[in-house]
Amino acid sequence: MTDDRGEWPLKRLMTEVVGSGTKSAEDMTRAQATEAMERILDGEPDPTTLGAFWLANRWKHNTPTELAAYLDVMADRVETGVPEVDPVDCGANYDGKERTAILGIAAGVVAAGAGTPVVVHSGDRVPTQKCDAYKHVLNELDVRTELQPGESADMVDATGFGFYYQPAFNPAVDALFDRRDEMGVRTFVNTVETLANPAGARVHLGSFYHLSFAKKVIETFERSRTRDPDRVIMFQGLEGYDDIRPGYTKFAEWTAADGLTSDEIETATYGMDFESEDLAVDDVAEDSARITREVLAGDRTDHWRDAVALNAAVRIYAAGDTDTLDTGLDAAHTAIDDGSAVAVLDDLQEFCNE
Repeated sequence: MTDDRGEWPLKRLMTEVVGSGTKSAEDMTRAQATEAMERILDGEPDPTTLGAFWLANRWKHNTPTELAAYLDVMADRVETGVPEVDPVDCGANYDGKERTAILGIAAGVVAAGAGTPVVVHSGDRVPTQKCDAYKHVLNELDVRTELQPGESADMVDATGFGFYYQPAFNPAVDALFDRRDEMGVRTFVNTVETLANPAGARVHLGSFYHLSFAKKVIETFERSRTRDPDRVIMFQGLEGYDDIRPGYTKFAEWTAADGLTSDEIETATYGMDFESEDLAVDDVAEDSARITREVLAGDRTDHWRDAVALNAAVRIYAAGDTDTLDTGLDAAHTAIDDGSAVAVLDDLQEFCNE
């Protein structure tokens, strides 16, 4: 049962390791998971076998060791574009949002206006939701998104904010689009693609539904041989995105030196004194872009400004540019009030027209 690619074709992994059921399935070794991901990205498995393997992994739940192996194989095929500055890497779910506004563009631009470089990345209508993501809000803002990684790095250096486009920096995963679309449910690819870190940042910012997922992501980084950030900040986000959830919200912080600490913050303490429903919109991309413009221009003093300011404060804090969320919030408000934030948006639009 061996071939010139190794000992573990996906069909053998299904029958002997992961596919025997939710209670009897076993976890893979790092070597097994590595070979599996190599075969997947090379397009080798039969579509039925691939779908079964993805579903078996979903049923049994992946270990950090397996996820680290998947991540490292993927990372070896990622084309990075490393800017001269050291940005915060924001890894939101690529399949996007369908109900609430995407605040990460406005928050990242405000953070950049305050002196904290930020990068975001996404694909285009990624399965399974295929909803609006970072790319679509930026398109509505007249910011070009179909960039090569080197262009994205130049964007970060020129403006303080950068977008990386998955088909350009991670073509091997982008090539799985049709197979993922046929699955109808999320797979481990939805997790590891957000950890690609195409800008080579030392800080990762992400979100979670449950703290156990944040712990798994952090343990994945600890076991990874290619992606080893110095700091990880994660919080409970809206719709799995990196927009902080209003109310009592869990907040996790990890550093290589101090390990993981977690706490619960009350967002009303930082100006977000409203409900998640107050962030709902009719058209996610269009309305998110409009809200972004209005907040950055100083035309809003309502809950949208408050939400953007706190999300920017988290990014400023994650970078280590401030010691507390309170001082990060002050920096965010200043960047909006003095025009530094809207100037970043102007620079982004100008950069893309050069």
